[in-house]
Amino acid sequence: MKKFEDMEKHGYEQLVFFHDESTGLKGITCIHNTALGPSLGGTRLWPYENEEKATLDVFRLARGMTYKAACAGLNLGGGKSVLIGDPEKVKGEAYFRAFGRYVQTLGGRYITAPDVNTDAKAMKYINMETDHVVAIPEKSGNPSPATAWGAFHGIRASLQEKYGDDDVSKYSYAVQGAGQTGDYLIGYLLDAGAQRIYFTEINDNHIQKIRKKYPDVEFVEPDDIYDLDVDVFAPCALGAVINDDTIPRLKVDIVGGTANNVLEEEDKHGAALQKRDILYAPDFVINAGGLINVSHELAKEGYNREKAFNEIQGIHDRLLEIYRLARENQATTQEAAKIFARKRIDEIDKIHANYINR
Repeated sequence: MKKFEDMEKHGYEQLVFFHDESTGLKGITCIHNTALGPSLGGTRLWPYENEEKATLDVFRLARGMTYKAACAGLNLGGGKSVLIGDPEKVKGEAYFRAFGRYVQTLGGRYITAPDVNTDAKAMKYINMETDHVVAIPEKSGNPSPATAWGAFHGIRASLQEKYGDDDVSKYSYAVQGAGQTGDYLIGYLLDAGAQRIYFTEINDNHIQKIRKKYPDVEFVEPDDIYDLDVDVFAPCALGAVINDDTIPRLKVDIVGGTANNVLEEEDKHGAALQKRDILYAPDFVINAGGLINVSHELAKEGYNREKAFNEIQGIHDRLLEIYRLARENQATTQEAAKIFARKRIDEIDKIHANYINR
């Protein structure tokens, strides 16, 4: 992997490798773009096969955060961290405090948050070593309800775009992944009157939890989720699930959920969905609820949950605007979302050309 070539091609600003011998901490932080403000993005703990795969993941995730923040109208840039290790073995106070010290070395250019296998408790440990962290328990806490709330309103917008009617109760859903955001999304769909919901999950504890919590929601085996004849497929687990193998199997009209980097190859698979007349809600737009929520921790007046959740509902109108741009530009929705994001980044970057002491 030619890291400098990739950084130049996609406009990355910084790639930082770090290691703490006493705790076994090994990780990478990537800062993609800070034109709008300091980069903010979660910390993912995962047993990557090797450093190359970890680097590829953090590259993709950081870039996605730039677009997510820009589309959400936030004064934040894009960054991400990945920690390489077995989540069952390396978690602990010292481990996350060691990571917090490395976050502090970046001087506020990067603000971290929860992601896969990290939670509000981990953020509390990180906060013992740096102030550049959000979603700690005393403030907004777990971002999953907010991420799912945004996805719910994004699905409403997608139903409106596809069918001219956003009545959630009229349609059917397949939710992939139900550990955190998928769990909350199922709840929001049921509260809105949805009658036919399927879910899949690889963790047996999560499966039993959903069966007990939502007895009318039907479990399917992980590989069968792509073959269901439903209206909406909501990926809420890991990325790259829309690919050469899965696209021909889909019988849905809409793809939109809380997962990041849903398209294995953005241009190729965005076009493949469009060719099949499947409406794709770009992941970095529909799943921005968690980011919007934690951004309110940075407000001078402090975190206000009601205000944050009201702002998250704006994902509905933002997606409708992106769908309009896609039609007008004869582009995929993924391309239209990037046009939307880059326009804002370029406009704000230009007004910052003149130095003003603040």
